[in-house]
Amino acid sequence: MAESKGPGNAEAILVQAAAAGDSAAFEALVRPHLGMLFRVIDRILGNEAESQDALQDALLTLHRELPGFLGASRFSTWAYRICVNQALMARRKRVRRREDAIEDLMPRFGDDGHHMNVDTVLDWSEDPEAHVQVEHQELKARVRAGLDRLSDDQRAVFVLRDLEGWNTEEIASHLGITRELVRQRVHRARLALRAMLPEFTPHSLEGP
Repeated sequence: MAESKGPGNAEAILVQAAAAGDSAAFEALVRPHLGMLFRVIDRILGNEAESQDALQDALLTLHRELPGFLGASRFSTWAYRICVNQALMARRKRVRRREDAIEDLMPRFGDDGHHMNVDTVLDWSEDPEAHVQVEHQELKARVRAGLDRLSDDQRAVFVLRDLEGWNTEEIASHLGITRELVRQRVHRARLALRAMLPEFTPHSLEGP
């Protein structure tokens, strides 16, 4: 039987060669993914210079750990995980954000379970799987500023869910947390962003 020459097999050949120390193979393996790898890092860090540094560190990690890559997933998925982890590490080195940093932005409830600040109740989707597509150019700078005020964990799940389009199962597996925790963090991130950016709603972000 002839050997398959499909994309999957070509990637496996590059992985094997790169893991054996072939620098040209490593460059060929990584080059097609550099744009999206930088994008996810930059969305987490929100600083181009720091993102460039984090990408270089992530590439060094990819090169170092490639011999242990067993091919259980696509190379791009594995590389994404490395880059997300590297971005989070870089962000923690920059500043340690507390989970209660956005508590003042959250809705308040009385003992009876009703909103205390009725006039400012947030009208955000109740669907934990609701997908927000951030496409309007005029909101990008404000969204970036809002993301910078989220905790590390909330920013990571929001970026992966609402900006990168990953589903709950993928994020849970990728970050090593439960699906329920993913939903909770995404929900809290959306509430916080909605409080900071009143115009940042699914309806306002829909295209014409």
